[in-house]
Amino acid sequence: MRVLVAGATGAMGKELVPRLVDAGHEVFAMVRGESGKATASQLGAVPVIADALDRAQVEAAVRQAAPEVIVHQLTAIGHIDTRHFERSFAATDRLRIEGTDNLLAAARATGVRRFVAASNGAFTYTRTGGPIKSEQDPLDRSPISDMASMIAAVEHLEKAVLGAAWIEGIVLRYGAFYGPGTSMAPGSAQLEMIRKRKFPIVGDGAGVWSFVHIADAAEATVAAVEKGGRGVYNIVDDDPAPVAEWLPAVAAMLGAKKPMRVPRFIGRLAAGPAGVVLMTELRGASNAKAKRELGWHPAHPSWRQGLQAGR
Repeated sequence: MRVLVAGATGAMGKELVPRLVDAGHEVFAMVRGESGKATASQLGAVPVIADALDRAQVEAAVRQAAPEVIVHQLTAIGHIDTRHFERSFAATDRLRIEGTDNLLAAARATGVRRFVAASNGAFTYTRTGGPIKSEQDPLDRSPISDMASMIAAVEHLEKAVLGAAWIEGIVLRYGAFYGPGTSMAPGSAQLEMIRKRKFPIVGDGAGVWSFVHIADAAEATVAAVEKGGRGVYNIVDDDPAPVAEWLPAVAAMLGAKKPMRVPRFIGRLAAGPAGVVLMTELRGASNAKAKRELGWHPAHPSWRQGLQAGR
C-alpha cells in the first residue's frame, strides 16, 4: 500500500517508517523542510514537504503522495514540566486539533481510505472506578485545569477521526513510551532524575501507569495500517503498575537508592497539580482488544524486562 506518515521524523516515526518499508509498503513522509527530507530519505521514505498547520500545503502534499492510508503521528512533545503541564503540551494540542483537521480534509479531498491517528492512553482516562481501563471507558470528564486543554485536544482528535464516516478511522491510545528517542531512554533526563533521587513518590503513589516500548508501539501501528478496523485501541504492555511499584523498581535497575516519599502538599509545590495527579490518580489501560483484533503482542510484555534490557 501507499502510506503517508505525518510526523515521520519523531521518535515514533523513526521506528515506524522502516517497519512499513520492510513490510513492503511504499512510504511517504510529510516533513517541514530540508533537514526532515534528509532524515525521511535515510529511513526509506519519499519526503513530501508541508507545514501541518497550513491546510493548502497539507492537501498538496497528500495529493503528491496519493496514499491509501495516512498515519498521523504529529506531536511536539519535549520535556514535560508538570508544573507547567498546559504549556508543555500547547504545541501538540494545536497539532492534534488543527493538524488533524487539515489531514482529514486532505484525505477526504483525495480519496484516502484509512486514517490511523496517534492518541494518548497514558494520561487521559477517567480517574474514577477501577485501576485498569478498556477502550469502552471514557476519557477524564472533569480534568484538573492544568490538564484540561491536553485532554480536550485528544478528544477533538478522536472525535474527528472516528466521526468521519467517509473514511476508516483508527485511533491508537499509546501508553507512556520508553526506549530509543523517548523520555525514558538510557541516559535520558527522566532516568537521570530517578538515579539522583530527584523523582520522589508523591502521596501514596497509587497512580497506575501503562507503558509501551516505542518499538512495540511501532509494530502495533503497522498492524493497524494493515488490518485495523474502525475504532480505538489501547497500545500498552501487559504490566500496568502504580508509581509506588514501578518507580522503586526502575531506581533499583539504575543502581540508585529508593526514591524519597513526600506528602501530596509538598508534591504539589514541587511538581504542580498535574504532577500530583500523575503520581496518585492515573488509571492504567488494557491491551486485550489490540491483541485480539490486531494480532499484536508486545515483544516487551513488561517495562521491567524492557527497561532492564535497554540499560
